[in-house]
Amino acid sequence: MVQTIPIFIKNISIYAENEMVKSGSILLMDGKIEAIYYSDNQPKSLPDHVQIIDGNKLNAIPGFIDGHIHGANGADVMDATEEALDTMASVLPKEGTTSFLATTITQSPENIDQALRNVAQYSSKAGQAEIIGVHLEGPFIEKKKAGAQPMEYIVEPNEDVFERWQAISGNCIKTITMAPELDPEGVFIKRLADAGINVSAGHTNAGFDTIKKAVEYGVSQLTHLCNAMNGIHHRDIGAVGAAFKLEDLRAELIADGIHVTDEMLQMIYQNMGSERLILITDAMRAKCLPPGGYELGGQPVNVTSDRALLANGTLAGSILKMYEGAQQMLHFSDVTIDNIIEMTAKNPAKQIHMYESKGSIAIGKDADILLVDDNLSIKYTICRGVVAYKEDTKDGIIKS
Repeated sequence: MVQTIPIFIKNISIYAENEMVKSGSILLMDGKIEAIYYSDNQPKSLPDHVQIIDGNKLNAIPGFIDGHIHGANGADVMDATEEALDTMASVLPKEGTTSFLATTITQSPENIDQALRNVAQYSSKAGQAEIIGVHLEGPFIEKKKAGAQPMEYIVEPNEDVFERWQAISGNCIKTITMAPELDPEGVFIKRLADAGINVSAGHTNAGFDTIKKAVEYGVSQLTHLCNAMNGIHHRDIGAVGAAFKLEDLRAELIADGIHVTDEMLQMIYQNMGSERLILITDAMRAKCLPPGGYELGGQPVNVTSDRALLANGTLAGSILKMYEGAQQMLHFSDVTIDNIIEMTAKNPAKQIHMYESKGSIAIGKDADILLVDDNLSIKYTICRGVVAYKEDTKDGIIKS
């Protein structure tokens, strides 16, 4: 751990792991949360050379964890370069993302090799979002539900291939998206789940019964709920119905109002609640850049002001920012900031077995903290005890 300057954040409302602290303070040291103080119990002294931030009654919440993101600001995980990962890691704090899973796409084995090897060799840098693992999306998916995944590289689940990729990645693969109907006896699913991998059903043509059986084998998540899967039908409630019915399932959700309409977002929330939802962006390289022509998985993508599309009109990931998805959900009358924290930090950390170090504000955990207003506008992003972003304003507390 690189030595960091201690930070003391005062005059804030703290959404701590087990309680709400009004007018409290937080001390950050060596990239960790050192102490949490109440208004009537402030420290008698502070470390030397401490940086003091007056939060001016803002809210301190855990940093967002994006468990499914392909690219941003012109870079993509499949570029397989240190520069690409640096580009992503440096721009994501602006949207409140303090850590993320570098997400691959269905591609040739050689290209996936290169992307995984690049992540294994990459070291997250101070003042940037941290890469906490890999989300292997494909290539073990159903061709009928390929979506924006290149059809020609889709293959059957193969344990040896996965083990090879896990070794190349330096054991960084935390989540895998696969179609459970391609593993009817659950041999592949069981092996990965037993190894602690978050097995997520996605790009799947499975009906309810198949998803239910897959959950028994070890599937614990659905990838970008409603997209590239079967919706609810009155004779088979499909994968979406399985998300509603099966309490052991969490589900990713792209809350941009495009991949899933506002009405469906609200219906999903009413049926699942914040305790089983995980907000993601599924963003591609055009995020943060102007509309125009881009690329995803070797395929040309046309990006407009609000969406990314293949030539055939298929959605090709998103250009969504994490705070935008969180704000979209917060607009619903029954959603609170506590619920947002569950969907953006707590649940994603738990899903990949990292809740002991991330996902909440608690003493001893990584100092991944956002200072936000009541509408979740990002004012400060702190990544592992280093200020990675602060809003540039002429008025107010935050200066560039």
